Amino acid sequence: MMKVRAFAIDIDGTLTENGSKVHLQSLSMLRALERSGYRVLFVTGRSSIEAYILAMFLGTTRVAIGENGGVITTSPTEHILLVDKGYSERAYELLRSRITDVRLKPVFPRMTEVVLERTFSIDDAMDIIRKEGLPVVIVDSMYAYHINHESINKAVGLRVALDNLGIRLEECIAIGDSATDIPLFLSCGYSIAIGNADDEVKSMAKVSVKGKNGNGLIEALQYVVDNMVEMVDDCNGISSSSNNNSNSNK
Repeated sequence: MMKVRAFAIDIDGTLTENGSKVHLQSLSMLRALERSGYRVLFVTGRSSIEAYILAMFLGTTRVAIGENGGVITTSPTEHILLVDKGYSERAYELLRSRITDVRLKPVFPRMTEVVLERTFSIDDAMDIIRKEGLPVVIVDSMYAYHINHESINKAVGLRVALDNLGIRLEECIAIGDSATDIPLFLSCGYSIAIGNADDEVKSMAKVSVKGKNGNGLIEALQYVVDNMVEMVDDCNGISSSSNNNSNSNK
């Protein structure tokens, strides 16, 4: 039986609903996990600073993985950068010169990636990038396109963060909804895709739930409580609180 010590939680589409509104009921469950001795880390395509601030106010682990794994923020002034932003910037300039309507998305400042509006074909863009031999990939978080170094994904960043906490990937449960979460699903000890994930993403997770967005996160956490009691038996009160909040999924 797997030993669980941490949870890796996606933000957009998993913790949020209706754009960027945080699902409040799921926050209470995440805080309960942290109080019970588990590490709860946000792993996101957003800025690691946004995720760190969320963790700070929520009361979860103050280690945030942002930019799809490129940056780990451990304090308001300490950021671990796993790659340089240079190649991503070169790729952006290249695409802007070759494809109509390539636009930067207004986001918090990025340290390792470039974030674009979802206004063009990723396949066409990657054809151009490959021909130029740039070591980058474009990933779709369903909220934006991200130009990342090819060596970076969410699992890479999570591994560095967990190593600093003395935790192995095999001791972590990942919950998410998009293609950017697939590396987490393949690397963590257990993985759950929520209902708004597409079929490919669901196929990469150990299990999927029907609930969408924050309701799906509640259902996923409830699944852990119901089916892995030995692994989360310190989570007093989670089961009863989530039962009250998950009825909307039925």
